[in-house]
Amino acid sequence: MKTAIATDKAPKALGPYSQGIIFGNLVYVSGQTPIDPATGTIPAGIEAQARRALDNVKAVLEKAGASMDSVVKTTVFLKDMNDFQAM
Repeated sequence: MKTAIATDKAPKALGPYSQGIIFGNLVYVSGQTPIDPATGTIPAGIEAQARRALDNVKAVLEKAGASMDSVVKTTVFLKDMNDFQAM
């Protein structure tokens, strides 16, 4: 059985999908942008954007009863490889 996850502590999904799904004892989190859910803005700079995106992932995980400690895989899409170290 699948259960959709929705929290106002992360931005709403930008398409017709859920912020995350609980399936059995696994949590799948959709791709997260660096949008601040409180303001709708994107912070300046790759470091702040990476932090915001990870904070959004954390919010979805916590809504599902999980935490960052339980993450087994993460994929990051980086626009400019020159930002890799800062990210």
